[in-house]
Amino acid sequence: MSMLIKSCNFCNRPIAKGSGTMLAKNDGTVLWSCSSKCKKNLLVLKRDPRKLKWTKKYVKGGIKKAKK
Repeated sequence: MSMLIKSCNFCNRPIAKGSGTMLAKNDGTVLWSCSSKCKKNLLVLKRDPRKLKWTKKYVKGGIKKAKK
């Protein structure tokens, strides 16, 4: 049994083969989400995953803006 493991575009958790949701955008990019929670936060609510503690992309010290 082959396990093709992809990662969720929002929370960065692995998605097993045969599960998750794929969204193909008009510009050719493919977005994978592991659950409806991630899909809603990514597409509808347009949240930044680095600001949410339950994602693996969370940044503890805060997001630093680059100086110009």
